[in-house]
Amino acid sequence: MTAMKRLIMTAAFALAASPAWAAGGEYGFVSLRNTDFIVLLGFIVFIGILLYFKVPGLLGKMLDDRAAGIQSELDEAKALREEAQTLLASYERKQKEVQEQADRIVKSAKEEAKTSAEQAKEDIKASVARRLAAAEEQIESAKDAAMRDVQAQAVDVAIGAARDVIAKQTDATSANKLIDDAITEVGERLH
Repeated sequence: MTAMKRLIMTAAFALAASPAWAAGGEYGFVSLRNTDFIVLLGFIVFIGILLYFKVPGLLGKMLDDRAAGIQSELDEAKALREEAQTLLASYERKQKEVQEQADRIVKSAKEEAKTSAEQAKEDIKASVARRLAAAEEQIESAKDAAMRDVQAQAVDVAIGAARDVIAKQTDATSANKLIDDAITEVGERLH
């Protein structure tokens, strides 16, 4: 039995058990003056119209279509959820790969910085050593130049003193000859 037929049968039993049917009133139950009978007739006609136009089948079909639509939406939502989980796993995997790559880059940069720092230390040590050597050479050169200047001044002073001593002791010709010999000798020794 369909749901509509069960509903009609239930309504008929309910009316049959009603006090209005039993009492009947002055005109009896089956009378157009009895409102309960009019309501029953209207209800039966209404149910008949619904059955004639197959409304229960249409309602059932609409409910089935709606259930199928909901099921379709649920299936689509499930597929979207699975796709989203796949994408999430893919993005997590990519994020992990990017993090690993970033860690490798940082590690490489640290190693390069360490190597560069060590190379810079070595370069600084070599530069300091070159500058110290250059400074020592300049000091030696300045020392040698100072020694030559002192020797030259000592020679000049010695020559001047010798000239004065010789000038007092000798005459002009022998003095000139001694001076020339001394200058020549000093010049040979210095060069």
